[in-house]
Amino acid sequence: LSLDGTGRRFGIVAARFHGAVVDRLLAGAESALLAHGVAAADIEVVRVPGAWEIPAGLDALARSGRFSALIALGVLIRGGTLHFEVIANECSRGIAEVSRRRELPVTFGVLTCETMAQAVARAGGEEGNKGEEAALAALEMASLLDRLRQHRAS
Repeated sequence: LSLDGTGRRFGIVAARFHGAVVDRLLAGAESALLAHGVAAADIEVVRVPGAWEIPAGLDALARSGRFSALIALGVLIRGGTLHFEVIANECSRGIAEVSRRRELPVTFGVLTCETMAQAVARAGGEEGNKGEEAALAALEMASLLDRLRQHRAS
Protein backbone atom coordinates (compact mmCIF):
# COMPACT_ATOMS: atom_id res chain seq x y z
CA LEU A 1 0.00 0.00 0.00
CA SER A 2 1.65 3.19 -1.18
CA LEU A 3 0.32 6.59 -0.19
CA ASP A 4 3.32 8.56 -1.45
CA GLY A 5 2.06 11.56 -3.37
CA THR A 6 5.47 12.98 -4.23
CA GLY A 7 5.47 14.30 -7.78
CA ARG A 8 1.77 13.61 -8.31
CA ARG A 9 -0.95 16.16 -9.08
CA PHE A 10 -4.45 15.99 -7.65
CA GLY A 11 -7.59 17.84 -8.61
CA ILE A 12 -10.42 18.46 -6.17
CA VAL A 13 -13.91 19.45 -7.23
CA ALA A 14 -15.81 20.87 -4.26
CA ALA A 15 -19.41 22.04 -4.19
CA ARG A 16 -20.23 25.47 -2.75
CA PHE A 17 -23.67 24.36 -1.51
CA HIS A 18 -23.46 23.60 2.24
CA GLY A 19 -20.14 25.40 2.00
CA ALA A 20 -19.24 25.39 5.69
CA VAL A 21 -19.32 21.58 5.79
CA VAL A 22 -17.69 21.17 2.37
CA ASP A 23 -14.89 23.49 3.50
CA ARG A 24 -14.18 21.06 6.36
CA LEU A 25 -14.08 18.15 3.89
CA LEU A 26 -11.75 20.17 1.67
CA ALA A 27 -9.44 21.00 4.59
CA GLY A 28 -9.25 17.29 5.46
CA ALA A 29 -8.48 16.33 1.86
CA GLU A 30 -5.80 18.97 1.40
CA SER A 31 -4.21 18.14 4.75
CA ALA A 32 -4.02 14.43 3.87
CA LEU A 33 -2.46 15.13 0.47
CA LEU A 34 0.14 17.48 1.93
CA ALA A 35 0.96 15.01 4.72
CA HIS A 36 1.74 12.37 2.08
CA GLY A 37 4.19 14.40 0.04
CA VAL A 38 1.97 16.22 -2.45
CA ALA A 39 3.25 19.75 -3.05
CA ALA A 40 0.71 22.51 -2.42
CA ALA A 41 1.23 23.69 -6.01
CA ASP A 42 0.19 20.22 -7.21
CA ILE A 43 -3.29 20.46 -5.69
CA GLU A 44 -5.88 22.25 -7.81
CA VAL A 45 -9.25 23.06 -6.26
CA VAL A 46 -12.23 23.88 -8.43
CA ARG A 47 -15.51 25.04 -6.87
CA VAL A 48 -18.85 24.23 -8.48
CA PRO A 49 -22.35 25.34 -7.40
CA GLY A 50 -23.56 22.01 -6.02
CA ALA A 51 -23.40 18.22 -6.21
CA TRP A 52 -25.18 18.15 -9.58
CA GLU A 53 -22.27 20.04 -11.15
CA ILE A 54 -19.48 17.93 -9.63
CA PRO A 55 -19.25 15.43 -12.54
CA ALA A 56 -18.90 18.23 -15.11
CA GLY A 57 -16.12 19.81 -13.06
CA LEU A 58 -14.37 16.46 -12.72
CA ASP A 59 -14.64 15.77 -16.43
CA ALA A 60 -13.11 19.15 -17.30
CA LEU A 61 -10.15 18.46 -15.01
CA ALA A 62 -9.79 14.89 -16.28
CA ARG A 63 -9.71 16.04 -19.92
CA SER A 64 -6.66 18.18 -19.14
CA GLY A 65 -4.57 15.04 -18.58
CA ARG A 66 -2.63 16.80 -15.79
CA PHE A 67 -3.80 14.77 -12.78
CA SER A 68 -2.91 11.48 -11.10
CA ALA A 69 -6.35 11.34 -9.47
CA LEU A 70 -9.38 13.50 -8.72
CA ILE A 71 -11.44 13.93 -5.57
CA ALA A 72 -15.13 14.85 -5.45
CA LEU A 73 -16.42 16.68 -2.37
CA GLY A 74 -19.96 17.76 -1.56
CA VAL A 75 -22.85 17.46 0.85
CA LEU A 76 -26.40 16.33 0.20
CA ILE A 77 -29.01 16.41 2.97
CA ARG A 78 -32.26 14.52 2.50
CA GLY A 79 -35.30 16.75 2.29
CA GLY A 80 -38.99 16.06 1.93
CA THR A 81 -38.99 15.49 -1.85
CA LEU A 82 -37.33 13.21 -4.39
CA HIS A 83 -34.71 15.89 -5.12
CA PHE A 84 -32.18 14.23 -2.78
CA GLU A 85 -32.44 10.83 -4.50
CA VAL A 86 -32.23 12.31 -7.99
CA ILE A 87 -29.18 14.43 -7.22
CA ALA A 88 -27.42 11.73 -5.15
CA ASN A 89 -27.95 9.09 -7.83
CA GLU A 90 -26.88 11.24 -10.75
CA CYS A 91 -23.92 12.73 -8.91
CA SER A 92 -22.56 9.30 -8.00
CA ARG A 93 -23.29 7.91 -11.46
CA GLY A 94 -21.57 10.89 -13.09
CA ILE A 95 -18.50 10.58 -10.86
CA ALA A 96 -18.15 6.88 -11.70
CA GLU A 97 -18.63 7.62 -15.40
CA VAL A 98 -15.82 10.19 -15.43
CA SER A 99 -13.49 7.72 -13.75
CA ARG A 100 -14.26 4.93 -16.20
CA ARG A 101 -14.35 7.03 -19.34
CA ARG A 102 -11.17 8.96 -18.55
CA GLU A 103 -9.37 5.94 -16.99
CA LEU A 104 -8.49 8.11 -14.01
CA PRO A 105 -9.09 7.46 -10.32
CA VAL A 106 -11.92 9.66 -9.02
CA THR A 107 -12.73 9.24 -5.35
CA PHE A 108 -16.06 9.89 -3.68
CA GLY A 109 -16.18 12.36 -0.82
CA VAL A 110 -19.79 13.42 -1.31
CA LEU A 111 -21.76 13.05 1.89
CA THR A 112 -25.32 11.81 1.49
CA CYS A 113 -26.90 12.30 4.90
CA GLU A 114 -30.30 12.39 6.55
CA THR A 115 -29.44 15.44 8.67
CA MET A 116 -26.94 18.27 8.85
CA ALA A 117 -25.72 16.83 12.18
CA GLN A 118 -24.73 13.62 10.37
CA ALA A 119 -22.86 15.66 7.75
CA VAL A 120 -20.98 17.65 10.38
CA ALA A 121 -20.05 14.41 12.18
CA ARG A 122 -18.49 13.13 8.93
CA ALA A 123 -16.67 16.38 8.13
CA GLY A 124 -14.15 16.38 10.95
CA GLY A 125 -16.50 15.41 13.77
CA GLU A 126 -16.93 12.17 15.68
CA GLU A 127 -17.26 10.16 12.45
CA GLY A 128 -13.93 11.36 11.09
CA ASN A 129 -13.38 13.38 7.92
CA LYS A 130 -14.63 11.83 4.70
CA GLY A 131 -12.65 14.40 2.70
CA GLU A 132 -9.47 13.05 4.25
CA GLU A 133 -10.60 9.49 3.51
CA ALA A 134 -11.31 10.40 -0.13
CA ALA A 135 -7.82 11.91 -0.43
CA LEU A 136 -6.18 8.81 1.02
CA ALA A 137 -8.13 6.66 -1.45
CA ALA A 138 -6.98 8.96 -4.28
CA LEU A 139 -3.36 8.56 -3.21
CA GLU A 140 -3.71 4.78 -3.09
CA MET A 141 -5.48 4.55 -6.43
CA ALA A 142 -2.98 6.85 -8.17
CA SER A 143 -0.17 4.58 -7.00
CA LEU A 144 -2.05 1.44 -8.00
CA LEU A 145 -2.83 2.69 -11.51
CA ASP A 146 0.80 3.77 -11.98
CA ARG A 147 1.98 0.27 -11.01
CA LEU A 148 -0.56 -1.40 -13.31
CA ARG A 149 0.39 0.83 -16.23
CA GLN A 150 4.10 0.12 -15.68
CA HIS A 151 3.39 -3.59 -15.49
CA ARG A 152 1.41 -3.47 -18.73
CA ALA A 153 4.21 -1.58 -20.45
CA SER A 154 6.85 -4.14 -19.51
